[in-house]
Amino acid sequence: LDALSASYRDLMGHLMTRIPEIARDLGLVDGGYRVVANCGEGAGQSVFHIHFHVLGGRPMRWPPG
Repeated sequence: LDALSASYRDLMGHLMTRIPEIARDLGLVDGGYRVVANCGEGAGQSVFHIHFHVLGGRPMRWPPG
């Protein structure tokens, strides 16, 4: 996320509109889901490219982690 600039606007918009489609395909919409993007090693990022985790199918607690 730290490396994003305005030049990534179209890509990020595409990814954000795909997330609810994926959640629907996985049957997560009715029960709710969480979207996570880790940024940096200290936040748990271990794959250093932009990606999102779509979490659902169980109750989510707050605060996470």
